[in-house]
Amino acid sequence: MSNRNLVAYYQIILTYSVLGGLGGAMLNAPAYGSIAHFFNVRRGLATGVAMTAGGIGGIAFPFLLRHLLGPDGVGFGWSCRILGFIMLGLAVPPNLFIRTRLSTRANTNGQAKFESVWPDMSVFRDRRFALASVGYFFMEWGLFVPLTYIISYGTAYGISTSNSYILLSLLNAGSVVGRFLPGLLSDKLGRFNVIIVTIAFCAITVLAIWLPCHGSRAVIVLFCVTFGVASGSNLSLIPVCLGQFCETQHFGRYFATATMLASFGTLSSLPIAGALLGIGDRDRGWMALIIFAGLSYAVAVICYASARIMTVGWLPQKKF
Repeated sequence: MSNRNLVAYYQIILTYSVLGGLGGAMLNAPAYGSIAHFFNVRRGLATGVAMTAGGIGGIAFPFLLRHLLGPDGVGFGWSCRILGFIMLGLAVPPNLFIRTRLSTRANTNGQAKFESVWPDMSVFRDRRFALASVGYFFMEWGLFVPLTYIISYGTAYGISTSNSYILLSLLNAGSVVGRFLPGLLSDKLGRFNVIIVTIAFCAITVLAIWLPCHGSRAVIVLFCVTFGVASGSNLSLIPVCLGQFCETQHFGRYFATATMLASFGTLSSLPIAGALLGIGDRDRGWMALIIFAGLSYAVAVICYASARIMTVGWLPQKKF
């Protein structure tokens, strides 16, 4: 490999792993915590509404990239710069307006001091929270495989790269509904009750629609829309569910600690899926990848159901 290629690979790792990951975490965690400070009874709806922005961006960015990277586009470098400027402009207003409501100070020997900003592993002593966090980890294993590989799947089965970007937009269009509607229902039916159903729906769409697809364009489109609706709750309901186990003023710390654990799922899921994709021929590789995503969701369902049962018991009509 030439030195030029090594530098390019280094830049990709630096951008997406270090700056992108760190920057995304520093934007998301405080934003979720701020929502929790101002909403309780309708926290699911408030978080769902806020999270629709990610789905809308997921619709617009693939179409924008399709144009920017096309034959008459500006190339990869300026495409990245344009996206960066857009995200910078969108990130400025929330950083100016975001506020906290509840104090994060703790009293020690009569003196008030701010709690540590570092993750607190002692929160996992609550077995219910620990189970929910493990479910969060496996949900990340399942979620990012379709999000990352659906374009490659389309091109592998004869869909042009340009049209494959539309698949991601369809998935994100479904995700807008999937972020808002489950949030609304969760406030009425119970946050854990709803997320158990939606994650089970994710497993069903992956194993019952994507797995037997075999490259059918109509089925791929159906999968993208249905999985988008099902998986939208993966991002909007997770913080709301985890907040069930802590006081509001401690929500940010609990959520950040659980997200630290789940981040290892995000880190490892795509390399594992890529290794599975190399098993045997094309069809066998994709089958292994899809089964991995589906089974990850199945384990997540078991974890969330177990946490709910430990809290309110087996009766499904109990709101939690």
